Amino acid sequence: MDVILYTDGACSGNPGPGGWAAVLIWGEKRKEISGYAPSTTNNRMELTALLEGLIALKAPCSVQVHSDSTYVVNAFRQGWLSRWQKNGWRTSQGGAVENQDIWQAILRAQEPHHVEFHWVKGHARDTENNRCDELAREAIRRAAGTTA
Repeated sequence: MDVILYTDGACSGNPGPGGWAAVLIWGEKRKEISGYAPSTTNNRMELTALLEGLIALKAPCSVQVHSDSTYVVNAFRQGWLSRWQKNGWRTSQGGAVENQDIWQAILRAQEPHHVEFHWVKGHARDTENNRCDELAREAIRRAAGTTA
């Protein structure tokens, strides 16, 4: 099965309250999921959106991930993850890789799938990316009890 997965994360402050969202599209069907974290970072929400989107897949798929996060896309497309793993989860500067727990969970979640990553410009004309942003921000507003 071919799946298109759009993901996005948002934070009100960085760190601060955060939201994540994913839109999964396969054939004529779609599923929208989102969630909230009370104290987090934007990068962590971007990663959570990807992780939750992959977890939502019920069978091995060919997945086209679309994200406006260069952090997410470059980690896969530029081989950062492979280098981090080879270096014992250390960056090229020798520091610990941030968000290692989520990166490792993502690697496990993507194992049964063939996944390709595509960068999309955020807050532009990509309807599904904009929908993810809207859902992520809505998750923050819902948790805060506001409609603004």
